[in-house]
Amino acid sequence: MQSNFGPDEEIERIRSARRGLLVYFALLVPLSTLGYVLALHFPLGALFLMWAPGLSSIGARLLLREGIADISLRFGGRRTVRALPFILLYPVVIGLLAYGIAWGTGLASYTDPDTFIHAPPGLLFAAVLLFQVVAGTVVGLIGSVGEELGWRGYMLTRLVDARIPRPLLTSGIIWGIWHLPVILFGHYDSGPYPVLSVLLFMISVTSFGCVIGRLRLTTGSIWPAFLLHACWNAVIQDAFDSSTTGAHALLWTGESGVLVALALLATALLMSRRPLIARRLSDVETREHSGADLHG
Repeated sequence: MQSNFGPDEEIERIRSARRGLLVYFALLVPLSTLGYVLALHFPLGALFLMWAPGLSSIGARLLLREGIADISLRFGGRRTVRALPFILLYPVVIGLLAYGIAWGTGLASYTDPDTFIHAPPGLLFAAVLLFQVVAGTVVGLIGSVGEELGWRGYMLTRLVDARIPRPLLTSGIIWGIWHLPVILFGHYDSGPYPVLSVLLFMISVTSFGCVIGRLRLTTGSIWPAFLLHACWNAVIQDAFDSSTTGAHALLWTGESGVLVALALLATALLMSRRPLIARRLSDVETREHSGADLHG
C-alpha cells in the first residue's frame, strides 16, 4: 500500500493506530459485557449493546486526544451518491435470492406480513419491503450509527493504518465474534443446531462486514456504512424474517441460515476480485492510495 508519509511519520502512524486499537478494545470488552447483560434482561438493553462500539471509539478518541476528523462524517460527494442504489438494493436482492429459494422449494414458508392493510400477498409484501427500505432504514440508524462509529469509523481504519494483514477480513471476523454471546444465549435468531448456527453466522457477518468495509473505504465516508447496516436490519429482519415460517426455516434463512450465508459469501468474494482504492475524507485530509493490501 502506497503512502504519502515519510518513514518516521509512517512508523508513528502505525504506532498510533496500534495504541488506538489497544485502548478501543480495552473499553469495548467491559462495555459490551454490560451490554450483553442488559440485552438479556431489558428490551432497551440491545440498544446500549449496539452503541458499545461507538462509545468505545469515543472514549478512545478522548483518552488519546485523537479528534474526530478521521471519522469522515462528510457525506462523500458523488462516490456516496453513486453507492446509494447498491446500499438500498443489496439487502433486497440478497433477501429475494435466499428467501425466494427457501419459499419456492418448501424449505421455508411464506406468510403474509402482519399489517392492517388488506391487499394481494405479493403486493402487500412489496409495500412492506418498500416501507422498510425507506422508513425502516431511517429508524434503524439509531442503532447502526452506534455500531458503525466503532467498527468502520474507528476499528477498520486503524487496522489498515496498523498494517494488520487483511483488515477487511479481520474486521469482519471481530464483528462476528462480538455477536456470538447473544446467539449462544438464544437471544438472536439461530437455527436448531447451535454449532452450525455459529459457523453460518460467522460466514454471514464476516462477509457482510467485508462489503460494508469496502464501501466505507472506497467512498471515504462513514455514511454508506451507517445506511447499509440500517437498511440490512430493516429489510432482512423486519420484512423477510417476519414473513417466513416453518419448522426448519431458521436453518435456511436468517443471518445464521444456509442460504443467506451462501448469498453473502458469494457477493463478498465477487467484490473482493475488484481492486480496492481506499479514500479518506476528513476536514484536514483527503488522500487516495492503492488498496492492494486491503483485499479480504
